[in-house]
Amino acid sequence: MRFSSSTVSAFLASAAFLSSPFSCQAFSPISQVSTTTKMKTSLFSTTEESKATSGMSKKKEDRLNFMKSDQFHRRGFKEVRSQVEQDIENQFQAKIVNELKESNYMIENKDAGVKVYLAKDFGFCWGVERSIALAYEAVQHYPDRTLHITNELIHNPEVNDRLTEMKVNLIQKVGEGQKDFSTINEGDVVILPAFGASYEEMEMLDKKNVEVVDTTCPWVSKVWNTVDMHQRKGLTSVIHGKYGHEETIATTSFCEDYICVKDMKEAEMVADYMLNGGDKEEFLKYFSKAISKGFDPDTMLTKVGLANQTTMYKKETKAIGQLFQKTMMKKYGPAEVDQHYMEFDTICDATQERQDAVSELVENAEKYGLDFILVVGGWDSSNTAHLLEIPHMAGIRSFHINRAGCIGADNTITHRTVDGEIVTEPFLLDLDKDVVMGVTSGASTPDAAVQDSLSQIFLLKQLKKKQQS
Repeated sequence: MRFSSSTVSAFLASAAFLSSPFSCQAFSPISQVSTTTKMKTSLFSTTEESKATSGMSKKKEDRLNFMKSDQFHRRGFKEVRSQVEQDIENQFQAKIVNELKESNYMIENKDAGVKVYLAKDFGFCWGVERSIALAYEAVQHYPDRTLHITNELIHNPEVNDRLTEMKVNLIQKVGEGQKDFSTINEGDVVILPAFGASYEEMEMLDKKNVEVVDTTCPWVSKVWNTVDMHQRKGLTSVIHGKYGHEETIATTSFCEDYICVKDMKEAEMVADYMLNGGDKEEFLKYFSKAISKGFDPDTMLTKVGLANQTTMYKKETKAIGQLFQKTMMKKYGPAEVDQHYMEFDTICDATQERQDAVSELVENAEKYGLDFILVVGGWDSSNTAHLLEIPHMAGIRSFHINRAGCIGADNTITHRTVDGEIVTEPFLLDLDKDVVMGVTSGASTPDAAVQDSLSQIFLLKQLKKKQQS
């Protein structure tokens, strides 16, 4: 992986189309900010005198006003870019991965007796690369300031550990739906992660005299634009996503009326209520943490728009969309369906490309003679977890690890199952036998993490051969 100055500049410039809307119960600050000691005018124009931009929700208008401030940064800091480029290269370079890409995505380590097939799309997406570059540049640009980040930058332990080493303070969660922002003082620098930040968080930061570095992925803000359109058309937003995921928390905070469904099972529950009604109390109890305040399924499910967490499994999102479209068609008739249902594809391209690449590995598993597929990425990474589902559903032995240390010298592997359980089990079933494996990594996983994991496997096999000689 190589971050050239022109590439990084392109990443940062591409953020120019970042803009969007949210609403509702996101992480809220536990302390109120005094406005008596403020040294600047609010970045948000929140007074009733503010003129609403034509065809735009109030929350989107507020966010755009916020982004116009001189204290809001999303294009990076050119004077430190070359140094950051070198730092990133040093941290994430991976010789083995480069060899795989140069060798048609297959290498064989004959000393270890391991053949590796690499998925043709894997690892860091440009949105993650951009986010890392912005955060690292902020550290270099503000050497004498106290820096904070409102959440993990991305779902990758190596990157987040590196930010901790750089003295970036992670805002702590204190109970469900709250964070402790009391550690942020006037003049500090606050980094917004790749997942974005909630409307409430932005509003709170607006009342503090701080510098804000926004690393939000443009694909995430595309979803916010979609739910803004839902609002303007009087639709309830149905979000295919996990209600507790940072990205979905941010997205729902820009919605007025919303409900989150995490999978097809929950989508079917919603579709059934749309068509047939049901026990309202039971429905609201089940979705209590996944709906907007005051949600009424009897009145708010007659016109809906579908959006999704960008890292969800695309085939499932499409299936959910078809379900809702058919449901509305059945209830209101084909001629009226467009008045009751709307959808846009907001799955990130990188997410889809990585899913397709793993599917290709799975389709060729028998041809290649794969013993297993290794998926490398953060255990709390949604896009990585969905990569695991593909070989799992095909019945192929597969493991999701978050770092190389999950592969033990005792030939065990600690991995996350598709059900989210962390388990440890025997790894290579026959150390005397040559291994043929597939490997991929999530969009927030550096190539170095893949290299380190492969090196662990090579070492395991080599140690066995030495013991036999």
